[in-house]
Amino acid sequence: MSIEIRPVSAADHAAWLPLWQGYLDFYRTELPAATSALTWQRFLDPGEPTHAALAWRDDQAVGLVQWIFHRSNWLVEHSCYLQDLFVSPGLRGSGIGRRLIEHVYAQARAAGGARVHWLTHETNADAMQLYERIAERSGFVQYRKTL
Repeated sequence: MSIEIRPVSAADHAAWLPLWQGYLDFYRTELPAATSALTWQRFLDPGEPTHAALAWRDDQAVGLVQWIFHRSNWLVEHSCYLQDLFVSPGLRGSGIGRRLIEHVYAQARAAGGARVHWLTHETNADAMQLYERIAERSGFVQYRKTL
């Protein structure tokens, strides 16, 4: 299967949006349309630390990955938070997710980053099989408080 991964451009919104919605649906969550619109605009703003790429098979977007560069109090170099990863359901297990993660690794290296990190839900067992092969589990448990 020939897959091309490339950064999003303004012309990709119609391809990105169904994948983004699929990702939100997978995690059984909703966002206001204004939040998704702002997220999209941030990807296109070179002054923003957030980025996105799509995996393309022929002329169809079949996966997305979104990441954010940020400072760390533990490193001199920047860190990279891989915030969102989604592959079309019918193509999971075909290596696209791995390629998207490796794309982020390459982007982080090119930007002088020292670490890529991400979270997944404890029930996402299929994805965790991949993550166990290509990264280290940190052992940390996330806590959060919505304000």
